[in-house]
Amino acid sequence: MNKEVTNLVLVGTGGQGIVLASRILAWCAFKSGFDVKESEIHGMAQRGGSVIGQIRFGKKVHSPSIPTGGAHIMLALEELEALRYLHFLKNGGKIILNLKQILPASLEPSLYPENVSEQLREKGYKVFPVKAEEIAKTLGSVKIENTVLLGVLSLLLPFSTEIWKEVLTNSVPSKMVDLNLKAFEEGKKVGEKILQSSN
Repeated sequence: MNKEVTNLVLVGTGGQGIVLASRILAWCAFKSGFDVKESEIHGMAQRGGSVIGQIRFGKKVHSPSIPTGGAHIMLALEELEALRYLHFLKNGGKIILNLKQILPASLEPSLYPENVSEQLREKGYKVFPVKAEEIAKTLGSVKIENTVLLGVLSLLLPFSTEIWKEVLTNSVPSKMVDLNLKAFEEGKKVGEKILQSSN
């Protein structure tokens, strides 16, 4: 993985912490010795609007933009957004899918697609479904949902746990550090079970 460029797409809606998660990923890659490019966050970043972040890391990265069909991994914080940005993912790519539905203001509830994870599997993607909100609530705050998902994602990336924890500690408010570290560890535990069951 060190010689090639790894492409990550993060998708979700405004208010879900995509900007922070993208920043954490970029810093983890940088501190792990990789060249890193992070693209601008596209879309409407206000609460409820569609948001996408792109991170590329490797020995040498020339462009911040991921070409269509070029992403290896998608971290989707919301199900509809996974479908919306699927064109970025390469055939057979991996999707960490947060099992969460946030209805866009413009969409009739009856039109929200059903069985999104099954649709993604049928298209040939490797899907790792996570109920991150449930886990975050168990730990005491829905605000750490994105950190739970980063814990799952960490199992697919070549960054050490020490670097993840260092970057997390420096990226969140001091009063939220312990909670975020717990969320990260819980995400890793859940992710290990999901990865085992998908083999």
